[in-house]
Amino acid sequence: MDTETTTKTPWHLWLIGALATAWNAIGPYDYIQTQTGNLDYFKSSEEMMGVDGATALAYFQDLPAWIDACWALGVWGALIGSILLLLRSRYAVWSFAISLFGLAGSTFGQLARGMPEWASGGSNTIFTIVIWSIATFLLIYAVSMRNKGVLR
Repeated sequence: MDTETTTKTPWHLWLIGALATAWNAIGPYDYIQTQTGNLDYFKSSEEMMGVDGATALAYFQDLPAWIDACWALGVWGALIGSILLLLRSRYAVWSFAISLFGLAGSTFGQLARGMPEWASGGSNTIFTIVIWSIATFLLIYAVSMRNKGVLR
């Protein structure tokens, strides 16, 4: 007889997991477009960024490899963590922690390097706060679900 108790999956795990997966799919897409040098991608967001696409692409392509590596850890860790959350895997916690580590490294790296005027202040600062808030929430949520026995 199986003595392991099964914890019922709360409805909010499916909602948060689905929203997190959709949100966290944006980062890897942006990362791939940048790493492949897709100028059309950057030109399509010129108005939002407040700078021409070629200038923005050149800035991101000129980032040191360690910042790129942190960026990759951040975006891919978040997407994998979201999927692991939906799979009810305890490894979602580790993936979200790695994602936050990557976010910290890339944020620190860009700030220490000096952000161009078009990439700092205003809506970019708000967007950075939103990213940090969501990433932190997802880690805390995953830890909570693991501690409650929902993630196995």
